[in-house]
Amino acid sequence: MEEKYLICEDSLEGIFTGIYEAYALRNGHEHVHLQVGEEENLRLFASYMYISPDSVKTDKVVKTLRMRLGEHVYHSLCRAAASCYSDKGEAVYKTVVDALTGGSGRRVMENLGNPHVARCFELARYTANEAHYEIEFIRFQELTSQEPSQGSVLFSRIGPRNNVVPFVMPHFADRLSIENFMVYDEKRKLFGVHPAREEWYLVSAQDAFVLPELVRSEKEERFQDLFRTFHRTIGIKSRENKNLQRQMCAYRYQDYMVEFEKNEKI
Repeated sequence: MEEKYLICEDSLEGIFTGIYEAYALRNGHEHVHLQVGEEENLRLFASYMYISPDSVKTDKVVKTLRMRLGEHVYHSLCRAAASCYSDKGEAVYKTVVDALTGGSGRRVMENLGNPHVARCFELARYTANEAHYEIEFIRFQELTSQEPSQGSVLFSRIGPRNNVVPFVMPHFADRLSIENFMVYDEKRKLFGVHPAREEWYLVSAQDAFVLPELVRSEKEERFQDLFRTFHRTIGIKSRENKNLQRQMCAYRYQDYMVEFEKNEKI
């Protein structure tokens, strides 16, 4: 039987729209596959269908998943879909099939004997772990505007492997509810924006977007100098363990932390 490949956008909306279209085919799921982005080489004896993200279809899939599988499974699927790995579309799709069609239901994430479920579980855990690290290592800095009437904003720049901004924003929105702040994922050019005392939202920048030079407040400059001095002097030289330090705080996090200058990595 001919294999069908649905090519979707690398986003949660793209993957969920692909799942909707896969069910709409009504040809069974054994020979239907969901692929994020295009491959360099096309397969023989296979047909390809390109899927455009659709918010209405995405909302229907979200509603079904939440109602029939529960919030825990739904959030696991979202974390897996936010992974940086290209096989995530197939893993999420086949996990949904196992849950809704195969009968695993709300316990689908326990069915690790299914390789697709096991892969989805692995991707979800990988994304969740990175989101946890980012929450610990994110450093905000106070930026000022040239016009004093506009006030200041807290800004943080990160470069995660996975799309973790939607998972770290609720944490800071809860703890910094009275602050204006932004978290910027420079790899995806994605902003998480939180106006003071309002709901946070995501903003995607254009491909040609270049982040302008940041203007830090005088107070911010003083506190950064103090924090770097504290970081340099608090350590005990005779007890340094650089391998363990790198294990606990990898270079890819240190690049965005104020206490680590580029020539001061551990």
